[in-house]
Amino acid sequence: MHRDISRRWKVFLVGAVLVCLAVVVDGRQGETAPSKAKPPTTEALMAEIEGLKKLLPDQAHAMADVGYHFSNLWFAGDAENWPLAEFYLNETRSHLQWAVRIKPIRQDKAKQDVDLTKILEAVENTPLKQLGESITANDKEQFVAAYRFTVESCYACHKASEKPYLRPQIPRHAEAQMINPDPQATWPK
Repeated sequence: MHRDISRRWKVFLVGAVLVCLAVVVDGRQGETAPSKAKPPTTEALMAEIEGLKKLLPDQAHAMADVGYHFSNLWFAGDAENWPLAEFYLNETRSHLQWAVRIKPIRQDKAKQDVDLTKILEAVENTPLKQLGESITANDKEQFVAAYRFTVESCYACHKASEKPYLRPQIPRHAEAQMINPDPQATWPK
């Protein structure tokens, strides 16, 4: 009986392979030679690039996402929900990198370049690193200090970009009302 099932299985597999090959070969018969269309002109490509640029979000959009994640990070750390805090820290980093990719260089009023890439590198290597270490250590006191230091570093970047009116603060309300930061919570609640 076992040999009979094994033989039937092999016959089925061989048949399935043959059917697949027939479909592939049949599908290729209808193909024609590649089109000899003229490549687009440089002007056409430039126009298309300009059109695509208009579809991209601006840096303010990416920074709004940073604010969303960074605010939620505060409440996750405050609740000592360290896995959630790590998630929001990683999202904050990712969106900061996105914001800097959108506009890596700003010009100040004196037409001097402000290299946001270097500023972000400094923020990643000190305050965000300390924030990550506090989360890894599950240390709320260290977290609070590192979060405040990060807020101060963010403001230093805003001032360097001649946007001192963008004053970050310790959030008063979570951005994501839908996410429960309580590490003991069960779902749904």
